[in-house]
Amino acid sequence: MFTNWRKSTKSLHNPEQCVEVGTAPNATGVRDTKDRDGGLLSFTKERWTDFLAAVKADEFNA
Repeated sequence: MFTNWRKSTKSLHNPEQCVEVGTAPNATGVRDTKDRDGGLLSFTKERWTDFLAAVKADEFNA
């Protein structure tokens, strides 16, 4: 279902906490690079866009 998996740029300098992001026509998937068959999180395009906006606005850095 998901294709074009790529490693998160935030993971490049921290190999112990790597995640990959993949795409599908109407969704985005996130999985652990070290356990690619261990399951994934799936987001609608709208939720993924909201998540990225929150990250860029530093809303998770409490």
